[in-house]
Amino acid sequence: MLESPVKKTVSAQEASPGTSRDATQEKSDEVKILSVSDLNEQIRGLLEGTFGLIWIKGEISNFKKHTSGHCYFSLKDSKSQINAVMFRGSAAQLQFRPTDGMEVVIRGRVSVYSPRGNYQVYAELMEPLGLGSLQVAFEQLKAKLAAEGLFDPAKKRPLPALPRKIAVVTSPTGAAVRDILSVLKRRFAGLDVTIIPTNVQGKTAAQEIANAIDLANRIAKASAQNAYEVLIIGRGGGSMEDLWSFNEEIVARAIAASSIPTISAVGHEVDFTIADFVADVRAPTPSAAAEIVIRSAQEFTDKIRTLRDRSALSMKRYLLSRQQLAQGLEKRLVDPKRKLRDLVQRLDELQGRLEIATVNYFERLRAKIESIRSRVDSPERKILRLRDELNRYGARMNTRAHNAVTTLRMRLETKVGILETLSPLKVLGRGYSIVKKNEEIIREVAQVKSGDSLEVILHKGTLDVTVK
Repeated sequence: MLESPVKKTVSAQEASPGTSRDATQEKSDEVKILSVSDLNEQIRGLLEGTFGLIWIKGEISNFKKHTSGHCYFSLKDSKSQINAVMFRGSAAQLQFRPTDGMEVVIRGRVSVYSPRGNYQVYAELMEPLGLGSLQVAFEQLKAKLAAEGLFDPAKKRPLPALPRKIAVVTSPTGAAVRDILSVLKRRFAGLDVTIIPTNVQGKTAAQEIANAIDLANRIAKASAQNAYEVLIIGRGGGSMEDLWSFNEEIVARAIAASSIPTISAVGHEVDFTIADFVADVRAPTPSAAAEIVIRSAQEFTDKIRTLRDRSALSMKRYLLSRQQLAQGLEKRLVDPKRKLRDLVQRLDELQGRLEIATVNYFERLRAKIESIRSRVDSPERKILRLRDELNRYGARMNTRAHNAVTTLRMRLETKVGILETLSPLKVLGRGYSIVKKNEEIIREVAQVKSGDSLEVILHKGTLDVTVK
């Protein structure tokens, strides 16, 4: 137990007469006096020994990431808060970016920061609570609807340039509806705008928003000639939980099924919902949706004035060009009699050239006929030429036949020589002989026995012998 130092003193006046110096001197109860650092160290040891590794949940507040990489923040609930720190090594492992208002679960240790005497949580691990599960649900639904083609840009419909009737699905008491109506009135007064009221936050909001979208489409179908031409769906800003109704699948499918072109106007510019991806057009804010859906009256006036000026200038340029063309044609216009005289003269020239060309053509044709006639042979000359060619051909054939016979004779002699070289008779000529027994050639002694008759073939003649 920590004790405060207590000091008891008896003064000289309070001492009775005759009391000794030792009796009157100061008396004290001695205790241990701690320094601030010692006290903080003891408190730190007490906290770390008592709590150890703990899990704690709360809402992030005053989050700050230092340039060193360390993260400093407070963790609070509805009644209290505690300082926390996550050092760079642990912060680098985070898979998300902590922000103020995010509810998280932290694993860490409770200790004291001695220089200031503040106790705080040293976080080692942080996981999102609530927001993390919503984010997972958002990504899963986004992937599912994208796979079904609900985000396909090819399905996006253009908005009409000047819609006559506009329907707005939103809360009738929120700031979004006031912003939309204010912008529409300022840009083009007198538009037919219908507010289809619905809750935009809470457990039943998603179903109510889908019902309102369906109601707008049913009204449009029932009154085809006076139907809504644009449908704005949205609300003002808020947290992810506040905007979650526009991330529900039922709302996304209602927007996709709408026959009216849709504008999603949910939250602020940095907020994105599933409705933004499904709608034909995404507006960053409800006010921006009103600016997108209709041009201002002044814009139409300026556009008409610009078109009028461009049309007048274009007509002026066209008339000027036609006038210049007429003047040019007038300058080139000639007297018809003069033109006729020119044509008569031109006809005479062409007639003279035709006569000359005809004479030249027949001269060339006559020369060609004479040339062909000179090259044509008489039958007698043709027979003589054919006979000469036949004689030359016979001589060539005789030469080729003689050469072929000579070549074949040489090949035959070569092969005969090879056969004679390989003939057994050549071997017999060198002193060898062939012994046969009943037409069987004897190659070893075991093939004969005493009394067998053998035939010995020599190079010249044969011998009949008997084995003894």
